[in-house]
Amino acid sequence: MKYPNDLISKVKQRSRGMKLEGINEGAGPKSPALMIVGEAPGRKEIQLHIPFHGSSGKELMKSLALIGLKRSDVYITSVVRSRPYAIKKVFSKRENKEVIKYPNRKPTKKEIFAHAPFLDYEIKHVKPKLIVAVGGTAIKRLLGPGHSISQEHGKVVKNTSILQLNDKEDDYVWSKQKYTVFFQYHPAAVFYNRKLANDIKEDWLSIKPYLHKEAKK
Repeated sequence: MKYPNDLISKVKQRSRGMKLEGINEGAGPKSPALMIVGEAPGRKEIQLHIPFHGSSGKELMKSLALIGLKRSDVYITSVVRSRPYAIKKVFSKRENKEVIKYPNRKPTKKEIFAHAPFLDYEIKHVKPKLIVAVGGTAIKRLLGPGHSISQEHGKVVKNTSILQLNDKEDDYVWSKQKYTVFFQYHPAAVFYNRKLANDIKEDWLSIKPYLHKEAKK
């Protein structure tokens, strides 16, 4: 999705002084089977302008295939559309000296709030009926604090409001529109704990009946 220039300018202003790199727009059809909301793009995503590229993207495609979907069937975005990076000094054995690295990191609440206009804009224009929140960061952006992905993975919240900016864009309010939100592990979670593979498979398969129901409408 091509973001309007005034929207990009607004988010850049809201993000001033934050350690964020580039802007990677969300991608997908206007009437997707699902909207997938992740955390933030990594270095490869920013370079190639492709959401969920690389290893985590391959895992996501495997999950989509389980329910009969492919990348072109879904709209993919995230709560922050720039790459959050850290600044770290590390010793390089190859160079035999201390060097500065800029690794990916989890976005802060302030950064998520700064980028809220992007996600609100996408949801308004894509009009998804079914939203898959992958990872705790996405779940909390949509439904507020107090959620744990390890305890609630596979959960389905039906006919629910989600958080969006108020008219002044200085706080969140609950949307008038209702959505069905699915809680899923982030695709990268399996790299840190291979035992999650079966849970991830079962959680995604639980979405399939909802796809069929929407298709019949």
